[in-house]
Amino acid sequence: MAKEEDDTRLERLKRIVLALPESPGCYQYFDGEGTIIYVGKAKNLKRRVSSYFNKTAQTLKTQILVSKIENINYVVVPTDEDALLLENNLIKKYKPRYNILLKDDKTYPSVCVTNEEFPRVFKTRKIIPGVGTYYGPFSHAGILNTMLELINRIYPLRRCRFAMSSQQIEDGKFKACLEYHIKNCKAPCVGWQTKEEYMESVAEVKEILKGNTRKVCATLLQKMAILSEELRFEEAQELKRKYDLALAFCEKSEVIAQHEHNIDVFSIADDEKSAFINYLHVTNGCINQAFTFEYAKRMDEEPEDLLALGIVEMRERYHSDSKEIIVPFPLEVELKDVTITVPQRGDKKHLLDLSLANVRQYKFDKAKQAEKLNPEQRSTNLLKELQTKLKLEHLPLHIECFDNSNIQGAEAVAGCVVFKKAKPAKSEYRKYIIKTVEGPDDYASMAEVVYRRYKRLIDEAGELPSLIIADGGKGQMGIIKHVVEDELQLQIPIAGLAKDGKHRTSELLTYQDGQIVTVGVEMKSALFQFLTRIQDEVHRYAIQFHRDKRSKAQVASELDQIKGIGAATKTALLKQFKSVKRIREASEEAIAEVVGKAKARIIKEAL
Repeated sequence: MAKEEDDTRLERLKRIVLALPESPGCYQYFDGEGTIIYVGKAKNLKRRVSSYFNKTAQTLKTQILVSKIENINYVVVPTDEDALLLENNLIKKYKPRYNILLKDDKTYPSVCVTNEEFPRVFKTRKIIPGVGTYYGPFSHAGILNTMLELINRIYPLRRCRFAMSSQQIEDGKFKACLEYHIKNCKAPCVGWQTKEEYMESVAEVKEILKGNTRKVCATLLQKMAILSEELRFEEAQELKRKYDLALAFCEKSEVIAQHEHNIDVFSIADDEKSAFINYLHVTNGCINQAFTFEYAKRMDEEPEDLLALGIVEMRERYHSDSKEIIVPFPLEVELKDVTITVPQRGDKKHLLDLSLANVRQYKFDKAKQAEKLNPEQRSTNLLKELQTKLKLEHLPLHIECFDNSNIQGAEAVAGCVVFKKAKPAKSEYRKYIIKTVEGPDDYASMAEVVYRRYKRLIDEAGELPSLIIADGGKGQMGIIKHVVEDELQLQIPIAGLAKDGKHRTSELLTYQDGQIVTVGVEMKSALFQFLTRIQDEVHRYAIQFHRDKRSKAQVASELDQIKGIGAATKTALLKQFKSVKRIREASEEAIAEVVGKAKARIIKEAL
């Protein structure tokens, strides 16, 4: 689009904005093809929409959205609540490209109570209208399975899939199956359980699925008392068994005082791409609904706006009529006859903490799942976390770490390991024999190796690292900083891995404002394990090089000093005579049989 055309478009849109009313409502943005690309709500339509065209406050995502807008429409509503409800309906209807969208939850199971004459109760992942009444979905399979197990033990309803009717039962179309004999069913198919008794059980099952387990307990207790008064003790004992099972389940799910009734609890956790909203519904002191929704973010939505939209969506989906909603922070939303509470202590705060724990765990689990499906994402997440901890300008895709190895200064060597995209790049590892340092001086050795490493990369126009890690404390970091910045005039971030008294990695160090400070990293975190892996790898590499060098020194012999005698000749002689002493004692003829007359004469003269 030419600049003149774009300027004309913006001027036309600004004239529309100036004509907007200063009242609550919803606004819709259209693209050039007349498709709704964004829906929003506002307490003040004119003020809210005009903010999109304020260039000083625009983010990159907002700039992209504004560049696609060709027309603006709006709907005025009486209250903020109406604006919120209308926004929710429009988003679900049109699914605009730049709005958050509720991710598909069809993989989560629900419970179906069929509409048959003798209803069945079963778990399903398919919602088919007209088949029955659905309860759920349930994000935690364990809770659902426990509930179904309770239902099956208290109310042994039929599990067969026959289209059963009273007329067929009277005609004797069925016979009792194995489920009856193992006491999983009372055989209504042959008339051994009346339809009235069966439907009474179904009604109580529905109450349990709604979360009214205490109501079921009260009903069972009342029936048990009546049977006891009528001296029907065996039947009363059976009801007591059911009552104990229901009460045990109720107590397991109880988290607050019993007087807390009909409350909705919401919490939110988000990242750059998604928002996760947890919903708990409390009835009679028990949580009977627990679910976490995931929204795909398209713009720079604020958590307050996301949570408000999530509240409307979930209350509508679960047909909630709760008069109180618990949230983690104040919301500029007013719902009719509903109190919004931000608790600071007590049972309600305990409920909010539980919801927050659930949403954070859900977010963590989703990240773990994504890492398994996309291993590269795990590496990127680690490097982003490291970038944040060290306050780096760029992602540390190229990390190098150094370590020295010697015994009292003898056979002094050093190693440099390279990690690219959080993975070892072994072809770029480098070994160094210390040349300019006498005696055990780790600081001088480190200075020599670092200088040689980066001087060569500069001369050869090689790739410089985005982060250098010193395998040591502040002293090693100071040496590296002096060489890199003062001698070589390079600007490369430097970090250090310090050890505790037991020689275990304990903390991460970095430079901030010219001073070395400690960066907090949990020892059980993935980032700490990654840093430890780098440290272990550079230790292994340097020590192995030192061992190899020592081994070569130990196997050196007088044969190495003889000019013209190579490794193959030396190996052949030692294989035949076993030692230099025996070679010295052997005759020239005997040696000639192994290496030839010319070499035999050289060896005898040298030895």
